[in-house]
Amino acid sequence: MSFSNAVKISLTMALAVGLSARSADTGKPATVKGYVLDSACAFTKGLQKPISPDCATACAKAGSPLVILSDNGTIYWPIADTTPSSGQNDRLLPFAGQKVLASGRVFARGGSTAVVIDKIEAQK
Repeated sequence: MSFSNAVKISLTMALAVGLSARSADTGKPATVKGYVLDSACAFTKGLQKPISPDCATACAKAGSPLVILSDNGTIYWPIADTTPSSGQNDRLLPFAGQKVLASGRVFARGGSTAVVIDKIEAQK
C-alpha cells in the first residue's frame, strides 16, 4: 500500500468516525405530561386515559410495556439510555393509571417518540 493510499484511508476513517459521533442524538430536554397506561390499550382501545390503575397494573405485570399518553395523543415510550438497556415498567408501576409529570430527554425517530426519564411525579 502506498503512502498516499494509507493517508486517504486514514482520512476517510477519521471522517466516518467524526460523522457518526456528530450524528448521535442526545435528545431534547422536555417535560412530558400525561397518563401512564399500558401500550396495548393506548393503541388497540384508543383510550384517552386508563380505565383504572388496577387494569394498567395488571397489563404491565402481564408484560405489556407502560407508556405515557399525553393530552395531545402523543404516546411516549419510556426507555433507558444505558447499554444494555432495560425496561422501565418497574419505574412506572407506582404511577400506573395516574397522570404524571416526567422530565427528561425526548427522542423522535420513525414516527415514534421516546423519553428517557430523569424525574417522574404524580400530577396534582
